[in-house]
Amino acid sequence: MKGSNKVKYHTKGKSTMTVTQDYQITWEKLPDDYKLPDHPVDNINQPALAAALTESLQLAGKISANALTTSNYGICATLNNRMVIEAPDWAFIPKINVNREEVTRSYTPQLQGDIPVIVMEFIFDTQETEYSVKATYPPGKWFFYERILKVPNYIIFEPDSGSFEMYRLQQTTQQYILQEPDENQRYWIAEMNLYLGVWQGSRENRTGQWLRWWDEQGNLLLWGSELAEQERQRAERLAAQLRAAGIEPED
Repeated sequence: MKGSNKVKYHTKGKSTMTVTQDYQITWEKLPDDYKLPDHPVDNINQPALAAALTESLQLAGKISANALTTSNYGICATLNNRMVIEAPDWAFIPKINVNREEVTRSYTPQLQGDIPVIVMEFIFDTQETEYSVKATYPPGKWFFYERILKVPNYIIFEPDSGSFEMYRLQQTTQQYILQEPDENQRYWIAEMNLYLGVWQGSRENRTGQWLRWWDEQGNLLLWGSELAEQERQRAERLAAQLRAAGIEPED
């Protein structure tokens, strides 16, 4: 794929700008001897936020055998024969077409499977690299997700404040457009047939804002601890009903 990427960008709190960049984009496997950057996660809460997103999908049967969820894991493209790797805080890839052993170090869309249908970045500092439209090599995150990968949904989430932005790639302009939530303050992710929104509560000794999934009927996709508590309450109600009927329930 070769051509001129000329686009106007509209980002939160920033002036409109126009950038032009010519890239020949190819999809190549990461060389075995390629040294990946050894960057620590931005914040202690980042792994917990990512794991919570994946767990509820798994328990609800929303992750197929050939799907892939990633967290702080390199997604690759080659621009003018130079490798670019970005590691979103969370991403969902509906289908890979290789053995999982082949994507243990990194993932190359088009070559090894689908483009991610959603990428997420969690903001814990003020650098705002998540909004970078830098087009020259190496490109910024926004440019990479929008213009190179063409990911349909881009989420920027600030866990401390609960600020949530969803950008949807418009097919006509190939630009990210900020979306508005529905009446329940949730966002429809068409490719996953699920809603995504912010939820306040506790998990793994962290009380605060979380990203959660809801199904098409508005039912919250539960975590394992919530399913266990739900089962415990069901068992207690059943035991109370039995006792009311004069039957002592067995352990």
